[in-house]
Amino acid sequence: MIELLDPTSERQPGHRPRAARPASLDGLTIGLLDIAKARGDIFLDRVAEQLTARGLRVVRFRKPTYTKPAPADLRVEIRTHCDAVIEALAD
Repeated sequence: MIELLDPTSERQPGHRPRAARPASLDGLTIGLLDIAKARGDIFLDRVAEQLTARGLRVVRFRKPTYTKPAPADLRVEIRTHCDAVIEALAD
């Protein structure tokens, strides 16, 4: 069992099941979310190159700051346009 902790200020951790993973990425739109940490864009540039080389559609997004959760409108946009999301989490 893997335990993931939410880094936001939840007083009591919630229990959420892992999101279902697609059997294949073929034909899916992949969202790349830059959380605005240093060099995250460079990492995601390379990920985008690899995914587009496989013929996948890639859509890029960026949070305004890494210090807060993504704004609700950004989350809705990602959920509306993407089948899967990859985040750049570290410097």
